[in-house]
Amino acid sequence: MAESSSTNPEADGRSEAEGLGRRVDEFVTKTDQLEKNMQKVVNFYQTNRTLKNLPHNELICSKKMQDLMCHFGIILRHIMKHEWAGPFLKPVNVKGLGLDDYYQVIKKPMDLGTIQKRMEAQEYKNVSDICADVRLVFDNAMKYNEIGTDVHKMAQTLSNEFEKKWRHLSPKVAEEEARQEEEERGIIGFAKLAKDTNNELNELNLQLEELRQEVGIRCRKMNTEEKRRLGTGLSKLNADDLNKVLEIIAKENPNFHFSNEEVDLDMDAQSEITLWRLYFFVKEALEKQAKDCGSIKSGDFLKRKREKFDVVSNIKKQNKKLSI
Repeated sequence: MAESSSTNPEADGRSEAEGLGRRVDEFVTKTDQLEKNMQKVVNFYQTNRTLKNLPHNELICSKKMQDLMCHFGIILRHIMKHEWAGPFLKPVNVKGLGLDDYYQVIKKPMDLGTIQKRMEAQEYKNVSDICADVRLVFDNAMKYNEIGTDVHKMAQTLSNEFEKKWRHLSPKVAEEEARQEEEERGIIGFAKLAKDTNNELNELNLQLEELRQEVGIRCRKMNTEEKRRLGTGLSKLNADDLNKVLEIIAKENPNFHFSNEEVDLDMDAQSEITLWRLYFFVKEALEKQAKDCGSIKSGDFLKRKREKFDVVSNIKKQNKKLSI
């Protein structure tokens, strides 16, 4: 009579193993998808190698954008050389001119000299931002100084001159900035994909560790009859399969060494998960051996005999034996 309360312990063990196997398959599928995502990120950064050295969140200033900034610099210098540009080349001397209410009216002061310094320091990432600051210089002047005053007239004249020059450059700037924005969205998208993938991989590692622990807990204790069948099966394995058995044991027990002439295998000293792995491996290996033997035709008898002789020779050469 069977010792286990189950009517078919082997079937129960197989069913439980298959259930855990399906969970492992799910992890493998998820891992494959994460690997594809990571490869997308790798391919993107390999294609755009200049991105690797950029500080976090720093935007790219393309070669074309740099050329457009150079053109804008020519426009700016043209405006700064105008005979009426003097009041706008430096920050307004609020204290010296006694403009007590200036900062109440003007919330964001700006001047052409400051813009030029920022351009030289490469603080601007696109031309539109420079254009906005130039416009701010003249808008501030016309806002603080009433219509009809000299400063208002000078600001209006220079503003008109600037807008006339800007109209020729504006379409090229708009086109390049649109392209750059699209590229930046791609960078942000791939950065997010990389971060999300890394987080999912960390989560997957935790889930795999939980599954490994669960497998160890859920593996039921192998009964005496099953251990007897396992021992009998081990004695029937060929040399290659015996080596695989030793590898399975060593994988679960790093302290296990099998370099000696004879290997002693204590069934009771093995974990349940190791025993079940051995059990199903031996069962499949013997089934394969039986199938291979059944497929040998009578005309191949001598060939098979030679193969058996080779196996025996290999075992002797290895000088290794598994004792159970």
